[in-house]
Amino acid sequence: MTPIILPHFPRGFYIGPLFIHYYALAYIVGLLLGWRLVRHMVAREPKAATGLQVDDFLTWAVLGVILGGRIGYVLFYQPVFFFTHPWRIPTVWDGGMSFHGGFLGVTIAIAWFSLRNGIDMLRFGDRIAVAVPIGLFLGRIANFINDELWGRPAAAWFPFPMVYPGDPLHLPRYPSELIEASLEGIVLFCVMISFAQFPAIRRRTGLLTGIFIAGYGIARIIGECFREPDWFLGFLPFGITMGQLLSIPMVLIGSGLIIYTLRRRPA
Repeated sequence: MTPIILPHFPRGFYIGPLFIHYYALAYIVGLLLGWRLVRHMVAREPKAATGLQVDDFLTWAVLGVILGGRIGYVLFYQPVFFFTHPWRIPTVWDGGMSFHGGFLGVTIAIAWFSLRNGIDMLRFGDRIAVAVPIGLFLGRIANFINDELWGRPAAAWFPFPMVYPGDPLHLPRYPSELIEASLEGIVLFCVMISFAQFPAIRRRTGLLTGIFIAGYGIARIIGECFREPDWFLGFLPFGITMGQLLSIPMVLIGSGLIIYTLRRRPA
């Protein structure tokens, strides 16, 4: 199969003197679209929060994503480098965000916000979980545009191998960012929005959260099979990647939460 030669995409565009990175734009658009969807979801029975509370939580979500994502990347992926170059920790514009860190950051934000506002943490988290794949999809598209997180060399059977402009070896590779955007974004969103339509599922507090956590873990583990591991880490023992290692607990925790909610009496 003749590989697709990818052009060199710009990493953003100028508005006057201001340069807008596509990666930053993906975060902004994902948060805004997610905010609108969550505002709609919390009003459905059983109600999880008010629209004004969702508006207030948007700031918390931004902090959870950015701080958690950056701290997670520092701790999970390059702790030695950043501990010896601490002034580089805040330079998020140079890249380096971890979904697993961002997930922990948003989880802490949900728990803290729920306690302060007297709302059910898991029920509120259920509504937020439905919207998260939107941001995941946009983030992976930004990775593709930025010519980063390349795929592994593609097998002969793969119909759409791609050659990345920044690859000095010019190898036909899997478009791993698009594969992950499809699994973590499109497929997971379809699963979440479909389950969220059923009142019986919405009444089982925590079930949608469990489905998302387990679903993301499975999608990430599969997607990592097509993605080149980070050059500074390589493969871990047994041929797994750091992304897969961090996703295994998500599958276990999400599955446990699903079992727990199915055994409880619905709200």
